[in-house]
Amino acid sequence: MYHSCQISYVEEQNKSADTNKRVVCGYSFVKIIHFALIQSNIFLPVTMFANVRYVRFHRFSRGYKSDPKRYARQSQLIQTDQQGKSVEVDFARAKHGTFFQQPHQLRNPWTTDIFANKLAQSYMPKEIFTQVTVDLSRFGDRIVNEIDALGTQCENEPPTLTHFDAWGNRIDEINTSSAWKQQKIISAEEGVVAIAYENAYREYSRIYQVLKLFLYAPSSGLYSCPIAMTDGAAKCIKSLGLTKQSSYKNAFERLTTRDTSRFWTSGQWMTEKGGGSDVANGTETVAVHEGDDVYRLFGYKWFSSATDSDMSLTLARIVDSDGNSVQGTKGLTMFYLETRNEGTDELNNIDVVKLKNKLGTRQLPTAELLLDGTRAIKMSNEGRGVASIADMLQITRLHNSLSAVSGMRRSIAAAADYATKRKAFGNKLSRYPLHNNALAELEIESRAGFVLIAEMARLLGAEENKVATDNDKLMLRLLNPVVKLYTAKQAIQVASECLESFGGQGYIEDTGLPKLLRDAQVLSIWEGTTNILSLDVLRVLTKSNGQALVCFNNVVSGRLRAALSTGGDLKGSAETVVAGLNEMAKVITENPQLLEVGARYFSYSLARAYSAAVLIDLATKTGDKDFVITATRWSSQDLFPFLTNNKKGMFSAPYAKENFDMLYA
Repeated sequence: MYHSCQISYVEEQNKSADTNKRVVCGYSFVKIIHFALIQSNIFLPVTMFANVRYVRFHRFSRGYKSDPKRYARQSQLIQTDQQGKSVEVDFARAKHGTFFQQPHQLRNPWTTDIFANKLAQSYMPKEIFTQVTVDLSRFGDRIVNEIDALGTQCENEPPTLTHFDAWGNRIDEINTSSAWKQQKIISAEEGVVAIAYENAYREYSRIYQVLKLFLYAPSSGLYSCPIAMTDGAAKCIKSLGLTKQSSYKNAFERLTTRDTSRFWTSGQWMTEKGGGSDVANGTETVAVHEGDDVYRLFGYKWFSSATDSDMSLTLARIVDSDGNSVQGTKGLTMFYLETRNEGTDELNNIDVVKLKNKLGTRQLPTAELLLDGTRAIKMSNEGRGVASIADMLQITRLHNSLSAVSGMRRSIAAAADYATKRKAFGNKLSRYPLHNNALAELEIESRAGFVLIAEMARLLGAEENKVATDNDKLMLRLLNPVVKLYTAKQAIQVASECLESFGGQGYIEDTGLPKLLRDAQVLSIWEGTTNILSLDVLRVLTKSNGQALVCFNNVVSGRLRAALSTGGDLKGSAETVVAGLNEMAKVITENPQLLEVGARYFSYSLARAYSAAVLIDLATKTGDKDFVITATRWSSQDLFPFLTNNKKGMFSAPYAKENFDMLYA
């Protein structure tokens, strides 16, 4: 009495004009199913099977990507009714299914970023912006069509280390992907370092460079790291007045050229086993004098980034004839070295002990190195190594900050694009206010970070072209650690939220999304952790006898003056910033001991207040809707976490004791 329903799997189907042969493996299964239903006390009407004679499943011998329409046709169930007519009904095949989510799409990161364009226009004369934006638009297309895929290849083909060749010779060869090598060529061609030293737009050249790196960094496959250190090394050579000296002339020209056959990148080998930030006490490498400014270095560099670079700057302690050296900061001297010997191309008495196995930045070769008589040239005066790397740190911290901001912008753009494609509960994600609220908060966060790096580029360009005021110079020194530490923390938060907005896909490596978070985490560690940099902020205040903070308050108040003279929301926002600054200055004056334990939140407060001042100033001067919305929303949050946490007693002695007992008792 039961009608049989036969499932046929078509193994092969040959069609011609008069033949239609099928090799079919079939079996009857309805009785089995019905028996199972009876055992489960589930009774279904027999007639549900009456209209089904057989169902065909077509084998998917070719991928759906090559012919998605054909795949959709093949993924249908073909049913025949009692009259023999074929009726097609949708069926989500258990093995593959019929639904495939359209992924997010990368579009030109310059032409599609309206806020970036508006911000750049506000920082450049019109004629310069017009010239620069042509190059940035072209470069944005190159990123989409070429560079981004290379960046993905760098991620998928991380570097490896070969210690010995087939004949037992020690070679310590770091093998990098073809994409990594191509990124070096692209960096030279596009002048991502050269722009700052060609100085075609004078004080605006740094802004131009930062904008171009802003586009490049997220697609560079972490080649932005050696670029940062290359820029830092060039800045160091120039600041020390060494560009014309024979030992450095060739290096400086190679670091800043657009000639792909001559372009060099530089490493930065400071960290040893004793620690990274505490170089004064952690550096054990010694330098033995050989003649003139030439020394031989002996030591162990525990963390060397971009180890495949052509040269590096490093620190060591010069030893006297008895083998003694000066300890502490005063004993450190900076040295210049080339990683390979000229002519033989062999490593310069450097053993690559191992490559680091890192959480993120896997594209980047990072190694532990043994310097065993490495030839180097004394670059700084003896004992002035730490002071000499200050200019290099200024550059590498800026690069760290722009990598943070560019990563945020790219992550948000991906999440927003995905929201226009992903459907859930009957609507696209972009139609849900709850989802848009979450993404809009991240957008405001990234815009606030963007104005910070724009200010850094403006101040640096002014200083390099000798048009900076004393206040500009002091602000540049103060903002350097503030901007680096704050944008790094922003980047981690934003990356995490953006991954969450993708749901499960944000956690799947194949999508390329998890690397956004893994790579962001390093930003709060490289070039100084949050706590170390917050102490550097206090160092700036101390060395300036408090004038840095006075300067900061005056500059911020000046940026708010126009808004304070108007009405509306911008005036209220400006008043909030001024009131917070005054209260913070009062608390610090009356209780200076709070600064050290509260240094992190003090630095956060400086960053948030400065972003608010710049955004309010831009909104007031331009009246632009984007600037107004950003300024009012940013200023509506807690701009002064130092004050908020101080009111909670977080910086008090009893609170500190509670912390200690909680953690270590």
